[in-house]
Amino acid sequence: MTATSTLRTGHIGLNVTDIERSLAFYRDVIGYEVLGEGKEEGRRFAFLGQDGTLALTLWQQADAAFAPRNAGLHHLAIEVDTIDQVRTHESALRAYGVEFAYEGVVPHGEGAASGGIFFHDPDGTRLEIYAASGAGAGSGAGASEQAPVPDAPTCGFF
Repeated sequence: MTATSTLRTGHIGLNVTDIERSLAFYRDVIGYEVLGEGKEEGRRFAFLGQDGTLALTLWQQADAAFAPRNAGLHHLAIEVDTIDQVRTHESALRAYGVEFAYEGVVPHGEGAASGGIFFHDPDGTRLEIYAASGAGAGSGAGASEQAPVPDAPTCGFF
């Protein structure tokens, strides 16, 4: 490996129990485009992304919902450009009936400018939609003054 190589997360793969339900959620509520699908019985999957770039693959391979106490994925964080975009997603998720871990947009930590919303997908996988700035105290209308989890990262405890 050379000193110039850069590692980046390419895409995330999630096992789901019901591909149709999860596809509807990530496509219609979160806003990903379907880039490709496998519809063969026993080999169902969907490639999702934006502007032709793969971000998430759903695999219908799970027999049970997400289990937060098992090793593996803790949560999936999706970044958007602005807090207003976070709020737009929050409104769409509320209309869909999603319950949130915290009320409204919250900072990632006490005094942090970054923050977002925290919720679960149909299989219980923990999700976050966040922006790098605009969530902390003094960040504008509707900004939370305090992090919901004192002295710890908000995203780690939902």
